[in-house]
Amino acid sequence: MRYNRQIILPEVGEKGQEKLGQAKVLIIGAGGLGAAILPYLAAAGIGEIGIIDDDFIEISNLQRQVIYKSDAVGKSKALEAREMALSLNPLIQINAITDTLNAKNAIPLFEQYDIMVDATDNLHTKYLINDACVVTHKPFVYGSIYKFQGQVSVFNFQNGPTYRCLFPDESSNSKNCVDAGVMGISVGIIGMFQANEVLKMVLGIGNVLSGELLIYNMLNNDQQKFDLVKTNMIAVSRLDFEKKYNIVASPVLEISAKEALEEIENPDVLFLDVRNKEELPKVNFTNSIQIPLADLEENLDQLDSNKTILVYCQSGMRSKKAAGILRNHSFSKVQSIAGGALKLEGVMAKVSVF
Repeated sequence: MRYNRQIILPEVGEKGQEKLGQAKVLIIGAGGLGAAILPYLAAAGIGEIGIIDDDFIEISNLQRQVIYKSDAVGKSKALEAREMALSLNPLIQINAITDTLNAKNAIPLFEQYDIMVDATDNLHTKYLINDACVVTHKPFVYGSIYKFQGQVSVFNFQNGPTYRCLFPDESSNSKNCVDAGVMGISVGIIGMFQANEVLKMVLGIGNVLSGELLIYNMLNNDQQKFDLVKTNMIAVSRLDFEKKYNIVASPVLEISAKEALEEIENPDVLFLDVRNKEELPKVNFTNSIQIPLADLEENLDQLDSNKTILVYCQSGMRSKKAAGILRNHSFSKVQSIAGGALKLEGVMAKVSVF
């Protein structure tokens, strides 16, 4: 049995394995930390894992991002990570999101998952993750590397301290691994600590690193923990979040995947796939066309403005951007399909459209 070695642990058991199978975890970043976190969560049987990253694999990544092969250079990190994870465990669901995490998509995305895992090396993104987790009442597992030292903590867990309690000064400056350098083993160790916190939270075992900051030194194996106090007591609403990040309400209308599928035989409807050609799952309709988002404005002449255009991407985020572009170019009958190709595939599987 695939999970037998962990099921025989009294702290896990069959019920614990069921909890893992029902859990939904989002990994933000498919670089060094993400490459260490993903395979172990997938192997443990986390039922649904999302991984968001808009970056492409470079030769310099291979020294520490060990899930990628040399022949994958130039390919999407999120898509390659998904392929690796599914080859490791085909029994789970992996959602590859080839977008940048930003203020507009963070909250809708976080609402779909139970736990967020920070695998980024960008301070601005860490504050964004924190704020979106506070709004959605979701915990996030923090990880950070500087040269031979790593940090791990869990923020916003059961109303515990947030990232802003530890780092209140958002204007501070910190070097990332590109500037400071990093050993591949460093991201592996810290990524393992992060994956461990995820499993503990899902299973409800051990002591979660909430209210504590773990600092690990790779050179001398020193490990220290410091207590954190919740200092940021101000509740953040979704409106507060939108004001802080200057989010303007989108005029783009959405349609559900189920409603969209009712139009697959309608000659007055055109399905527009704005994903890149290599992205999965493949969702093909007779009345569809594929134009990647980056090429959309240059190919508007391929679209009939008299038709209703239903736009989809991988998860429903890029499609909103595409719908906005079309509306700005006088396409009046445009809707974004909520949930994108992943939702379409799920609905089709349930109703056996094909």
